[in-house]
Amino acid sequence: MRRLLCLVLLLCSAQLHAEPGFISRLLNHPVPGGVAVVPLGDGAEAPGVRYQGKPVLVVREEGRRWIAIVGIPLKSAAGVQQLTLSDGRQLSFTVGTKHYREQRIKLKNTRQVNPLAEDMARINRELAEQTKAYQTFSPAQPSNLMFDKPVNGPLSSPFGLRRFFNGEERNPHSGLDFAVGAGTPIKSPAAGKVILIGDYFFNGNTVFVDHGQGLISMFCHMSKVDVKLGQSLPRGGIVGRVGATGRATGPHMHWNVSLNDTRVDPAIFIGAFKP
Repeated sequence: MRRLLCLVLLLCSAQLHAEPGFISRLLNHPVPGGVAVVPLGDGAEAPGVRYQGKPVLVVREEGRRWIAIVGIPLKSAAGVQQLTLSDGRQLSFTVGTKHYREQRIKLKNTRQVNPLAEDMARINRELAEQTKAYQTFSPAQPSNLMFDKPVNGPLSSPFGLRRFFNGEERNPHSGLDFAVGAGTPIKSPAAGKVILIGDYFFNGNTVFVDHGQGLISMFCHMSKVDVKLGQSLPRGGIVGRVGATGRATGPHMHWNVSLNDTRVDPAIFIGAFKP
C-alpha cells in the first residue's frame, strides 16, 4: 500500500512539473503571426535553439524547465515545424490556422502608395537598416515577457490585417495600433537598449528597442523621439511621443514586436490576443 501511495505521489509530481507555467499560458498561440512555446527540458544550462536558421529566445520558466519562445512568420502554412537544438536534436511543434481581416485605407499622397523612382532608393536603404536591426540577437534575457502597454488607450488596427491602400494591396499590418492623441508619451514595455533611430519614408520617426535574445520592439509615426542611439531604457522609460509622421492618416501609436527576426502579434504579450 505504501509503495502504491509513493507511486501515485511521484506521478502527481511529474504531472505538475509538466504543466505549462505562466509564460507558456500567456504566449503560446502557435498560428501564423503568433508565438509557439516549446518545452526543452530541465538541464543545467540553456540549450541553443534555431528556427529556420535563426537563433531563438530561450528562458527558464518559473525556475523549472527551459522553453523556446518562437516567432512564427505570418505567411506560414498550417502544419508541423521543426526546431534544431545545439546538440543536433530536433523538436517539432504544430502551427494552426488564423483568419485575418482586410483594411482599406484612402491616402491623399499617392507617392505613399506608388513611390517614385527617387523614393525607392530611399525606401530600399531604409529597409536595409531596419532589417539589420530586426536581426539583432543580444545575449541578455528580457526583463519581463508580460509586457506593459506602451500607451493607455483602445486598440485600433490589429496585427495581420490585409491592407489595401487606394484599392491596391500592400504588405499586411505588421504591428498593433492604439488610438491615442498626438503627444501621448510612449513607454518601453520592457527594459531594453535603443538600437536604431530613423525618420523613414513609410514609418516616419521610428525607434527600435532591443529587449534581449531577438525580442525587439519598434515604434513608429512618432511626433518626437526622446531617446538617443545606444541608450539603455528601464521598463516604462519614455521612448517618444505619438504622432502621424510617415504613411499615417492621423495620430496613433504603432508598435511592432519581433522574435527571431519575425514580426508577431504584439497583443500576445499584453494578454489581448484574439484567436
